[in-house]
Amino acid sequence: MPELSCLEICAGAGGQSLGLEQAGFAHAAAVEIDSDACETLRRNRPDWNVIEKDVHHFDGADYRHVDLLAGGVPCPPFSIAGKQLGADDERDLFPQALRLVEECEPAAVMLENVRGLSTGRFAGYREQVLDWLHRLGYETYWQVLNACEFGVPQLRPRFILVAMKPEVFRHFAWPNAIRTPPTVGEALRDLMAAGGWPGADAWARNANGIGPTLVGGSRKHGGPDLGPTRARQAWLLLGVDGKGLADAPPKPTDPLDYPPRLTLEMAAVIQGFPAAWHFSGRKTAAYRQIGNAFPPPVARAVGTSIRSAIEAAREGSVGRPERLLRAV
Repeated sequence: MPELSCLEICAGAGGQSLGLEQAGFAHAAAVEIDSDACETLRRNRPDWNVIEKDVHHFDGADYRHVDLLAGGVPCPPFSIAGKQLGADDERDLFPQALRLVEECEPAAVMLENVRGLSTGRFAGYREQVLDWLHRLGYETYWQVLNACEFGVPQLRPRFILVAMKPEVFRHFAWPNAIRTPPTVGEALRDLMAAGGWPGADAWARNANGIGPTLVGGSRKHGGPDLGPTRARQAWLLLGVDGKGLADAPPKPTDPLDYPPRLTLEMAAVIQGFPAAWHFSGRKTAAYRQIGNAFPPPVARAVGTSIRSAIEAAREGSVGRPERLLRAV
């Protein structure tokens, strides 16, 4: 199948990037400000056009009529783990994303954020975003999708905005749940046993649920742990010590019944990354990239639905009289 073009902002470590690639989108550019995340993207996809730049200073004029503009705009302005300042938060990049929509005029837009943006507190903010897109001629839809519905072993609800030109939007349908996710034990058993720990099988049997949402934190807040107190308590119920990250899997001499910590590789599996995806930077920087990622299987599912809508719209216009094409 011919690839469609994608411009991605706030690309991070490539969770959304990888999913969109799997859905058939080729990156015209991936824009990211964090140097470690940019190195991760270049390391895994050396042929991509990775642009290390603050999105405030990125000009979208060179990417007019790209098929898809996508991005995981920063979530701290809306996260329940933060102060929920919304538009008053300096990290709110929705205005920049909307500016780029106006400059690029893509066929479709996909922006993802935390579920907190879906709450009543931000109803007015959401309405402003939608009004802006409607003035630009887009049809819009917000939807909460849980990563666990797409085979990812954690809950991870994400609030996703899809906007499309009307001729594309009429063909769009949100993806259905794909499959039941593995439990944390099923997903991580082999990695827990990799160092020879004899307690791995018993641990995997007891870790018989999906994980809570990983929290990567930001440069200002958060460290190499699995999130705030409530999240760490939920991880402990699955037999995982969420107070930090381990450098290696448990050793043969470790107690059979102690709660191990996750390694970076294990955290990446919980996010739905393939084992071949490598992360750059020190432990805290690498975990921040993993914990803030959009799980690739979810991005792939939504991206596939968007691709289908774009292709259906174009197939419907083939062979139509020129007079009607100009009227669309």
